[in-house]
Amino acid sequence: MNHRSLFRRLLLAAAAALPFALSVGDAAAQAALPSDRVLRVVPHADLRTLDPVAVSVTITRMHGLMIYETLFAWDSQLRPQPQMVESTTTSSDGLTWRFTLREGLRFHDGQPVTTRDVIASLRRWMARDVVGNHLGARVTALEATDARSFEMRLSRPHGFVTYALGSAVGQIPAIMRAEDAETDPSRPITTTIGSGPFRFNRDLWLSGQRVVYDRNPDYVPRREPADGLAGGRVVRVDRVEWQIMPDAATAAAALQTGEIDIWEQPALDLVPVLSRRRDIQVDRLNTISTQAMLRPNSLFPPFNDPRARLALAYATDQAEAMAGGWGDERWWRRCEAYFVCGAPFGTEAGAEGYARPNLDRARELLREAGYNGERIVFITSTDIAPIGRMAEVAAASLRRIGMNIDLQVNDWGTVITRQPRRDPPDQGGWNLFVTFASGPTMQHPLTNIGTNMACDGRNWSGWPCDEEAERLRNAVLDAPEGPERIRLLDALHRRLAETQPYRVLGQVDQPYARRSSVRGMLNAPVMVFWNIEKSAR
Repeated sequence: MNHRSLFRRLLLAAAAALPFALSVGDAAAQAALPSDRVLRVVPHADLRTLDPVAVSVTITRMHGLMIYETLFAWDSQLRPQPQMVESTTTSSDGLTWRFTLREGLRFHDGQPVTTRDVIASLRRWMARDVVGNHLGARVTALEATDARSFEMRLSRPHGFVTYALGSAVGQIPAIMRAEDAETDPSRPITTTIGSGPFRFNRDLWLSGQRVVYDRNPDYVPRREPADGLAGGRVVRVDRVEWQIMPDAATAAAALQTGEIDIWEQPALDLVPVLSRRRDIQVDRLNTISTQAMLRPNSLFPPFNDPRARLALAYATDQAEAMAGGWGDERWWRRCEAYFVCGAPFGTEAGAEGYARPNLDRARELLREAGYNGERIVFITSTDIAPIGRMAEVAAASLRRIGMNIDLQVNDWGTVITRQPRRDPPDQGGWNLFVTFASGPTMQHPLTNIGTNMACDGRNWSGWPCDEEAERLRNAVLDAPEGPERIRLLDALHRRLAETQPYRVLGQVDQPYARRSSVRGMLNAPVMVFWNIEKSAR
């Protein structure tokens, strides 16, 4: 479809978008707020899980950063800066860390944030998250000194303590009330009482249509300027509404008519039309590309055998997957680096042989792994269009090497609730899924959730186990910056290329679109909504 025809289609869709946009709001509540005090956003997915420590999906992380805070926060250069913490001291041997919380921290129910809440929250996070697991394995004690100060003691030094405590990837170390954090970490909490700059408006929440956040009038931001996730989280609107619009034409029309202010992930085929409008700006959210991946379940045959996982690399063509998912090559590139091409750890060592498919080698590896045509449950969703399209391309590739693919298409909420299940594939579990993860998540050996191959079963859904890969990953994290770290990084990447915890499908630069009346967007690992100002229409 040419751009002129596409533009006409969007104009026609605008009429359909208007009733939808108006129906999703609470009319009385909206009427009480001036238009420039309500920020309306179309996010990439609906919010299904409210607990940012229970799941690692991006939409829940975005929700978590609205209502919770962390002890530290990453700035726009991914450097950790104090957030809830006022001061930090470290012993000369690097084994004892002392933290003091800043004054004025209060939960949305009025309770003060204390070190009891912090310690319970950190323990819950360390039991759930990849980064938390790694730090927690070295923590010998977490003890409160008083209501605002606590001590962390380590068994051996860790070079990324504050980086980990400010993690904005995977399951974030959100500080919750102790009564919430002390519950079973394997069960997602449903309460939403944080201490962050927004409050979750449960009364206006309507699953599948809208999620609403109100400015927290009692929140006291830091004094530093906002920088990434760090600095002062100053809220400049009274309400943020996430309006769920799965149809791209509807979202594009709503953006053009001003019914929404921000579209987090516009469809790439609509970007040229949006870019030509003076009242709309299209830009990148951050400077590190997003990574696409095909994740196998390593608990069950055939992918419990690394040879079957390696067959995925030989069977799939990154160009096919990325063109299917993202279209125009301006927005994507081939890349075999687990830690993201163009990023500081972006080596492709050992993966050179997977740049083009080798179907015969893939079939041979499947035979060696004992695969004999058993059904492969491949779960996916078309709610996030590129994921659904990449899954279809990957499924076709795997059928070419003789795999019996059962492509099961559900809504994205169902997919992400199935991902953590360890049931056999024929009992509600799964064998494969396609997803993508932010560059800031995947660019570092500490935070890349997919390359954690620890054999304790606490790593990310898929649960690959390889002791040598874990030994090398820990060695990279322990090594000082310099030639030895580079050598160890290459060795780690070669091992990952052999064992394939997931198949890298390439990387993409996903733009966002906003009305020109919106200012103050921050360069951050995920989209956040403090610091944003909106002019009246």
